[in-house]
Amino acid sequence: MNATLPRILFADQFPIFDSLSPIERARLEEVAEFKVKPKYSFIYLADEPSDTLFFLAKGAVKIGTHSCDGKEIIKSLIHPKAIFGELGLIGEQRRQDFAQTLKEEVHLFTIRVEDFKRFMKTNFLLCDRVMSSFGDRLIRAENKLESLIFKDARTRIVDFIKDSVEKRGHKIGFEMLLKHSLTHQDIANITCTSRQTVTLVLNELRKSDLIYFNRGKILVRDIGKLS
Repeated sequence: MNATLPRILFADQFPIFDSLSPIERARLEEVAEFKVKPKYSFIYLADEPSDTLFFLAKGAVKIGTHSCDGKEIIKSLIHPKAIFGELGLIGEQRRQDFAQTLKEEVHLFTIRVEDFKRFMKTNFLLCDRVMSSFGDRLIRAENKLESLIFKDARTRIVDFIKDSVEKRGHKIGFEMLLKHSLTHQDIANITCTSRQTVTLVLNELRKSDLIYFNRGKILVRDIGKLS
């Protein structure tokens, strides 16, 4: 793949840069670096310097951590057109989490935190977009915490399916098809359940003819009846 082509189109791929002028976009292209990461590879690890921002163009990335007993916990999933690794903008010195690609190759752009801050200093609308991104992150974290406190394992798994389908699914007649890169263990790590529980819930939903699933796909028969 020609690495110069994505660089030319970089700013156009991400809504966060809509407010940049042509001159600012040209300067952005000069400091951005295009990278390809293979499947199941780490983009960064905990305790590495938080000196780089990442902009996902293709593929999916999981952001996670490990509990004291070594269990993986997935905090969020990153999909194309999203920014991640951004806590360096608000003072994080070293990474608290890891970022890892899923089952397909990932295309992304990187910008050093100090370079990005220079753009923020001269563009209020860009700052506003970044603050909105942090706000969305905080809301998602609060919603997940409430879910862990107030909802049982089955409800968390069903809610995850519904939320994913509503955000990234494709309508096929009255049904919704979600293509994903997750294993049952990944879904368990996201919903703070076990792989066995995820498998049991998915099989139950399939037997009730609410969903159909196979590797990398979930078909929801009727999103309104999924509960």
